[in-house]
Amino acid sequence: MLVVDDDETVRDLVTFKLQMAGFRTITAADGCTALTLVAESRPDLVVLDIAMPGMDGLSVCYRMHADPATAAIPVIMLSGMATDTDIDLAFVSGAEEYLSKPVNPGELVRRVSWLLPPRH
Repeated sequence: MLVVDDDETVRDLVTFKLQMAGFRTITAADGCTALTLVAESRPDLVVLDIAMPGMDGLSVCYRMHADPATAAIPVIMLSGMATDTDIDLAFVSGAEEYLSKPVNPGELVRRVSWLLPPRH
């Protein structure tokens, strides 16, 4: 699974919680790197921040779902923005789930588990 967030603290926390729940993770700090990693490693799922410098998470998600090779990879969006418009944009771009920041780690693990059972 790929965890993408420009905030290192958030990225590390999300990665740690997912690894403790039995998921293998790789990380990226920006949208361009995320797209490269998605194309190269084909993660089972992407946890994706929306607000990032350069390419934002909405663009990453849209591009992933526009490419037949990566369109089936589920995306969970994370964002500090939680208006109805923000949430709608995340789903229109192709996200399967949306979680507001600060992220409740238990809720994140539950949502990931619904989309992707852990491998041991």
